[in-house]
Amino acid sequence: MDSLAQRYERLDADLLALESELAATRIDDLPRLLASSIAIVTELMRAYIAAEGGKPVPEPDTDILDVWKILVKGDPTWNAVRDNCRELVYYRNCLAENRADALPAAPQKMAVRTARHIYLYIRTRCLREGRLPA
Repeated sequence: MDSLAQRYERLDADLLALESELAATRIDDLPRLLASSIAIVTELMRAYIAAEGGKPVPEPDTDILDVWKILVKGDPTWNAVRDNCRELVYYRNCLAENRADALPAAPQKMAVRTARHIYLYIRTRCLREGRLPA
């Protein structure tokens, strides 16, 4: 298995690839961008849980909110990213219910930017805790 630093570098590169597409995206790109964003955030949290070592690491196919619940258990500071994770799930639910009218403007951009926000939060925590090199 890759180290935490290697996993985060790979996930950062995945986010950069998504971000490089944003200017040319349309709402039709939301399903793909959202799925990628959710997968990246889920993997970020799974990697942190594995590095921390105190909690069981969820399976790769575990839903984003279920991974967050494992992360937050015993450490309420992780509530800081709860609403961001829930926003991604809200977009997914809107798509599942054919309710594009309930989405914000440019949701494909918001999904990727939300994933970047969560990445920065978790990476900063890892740096502060000494889990990643500065």
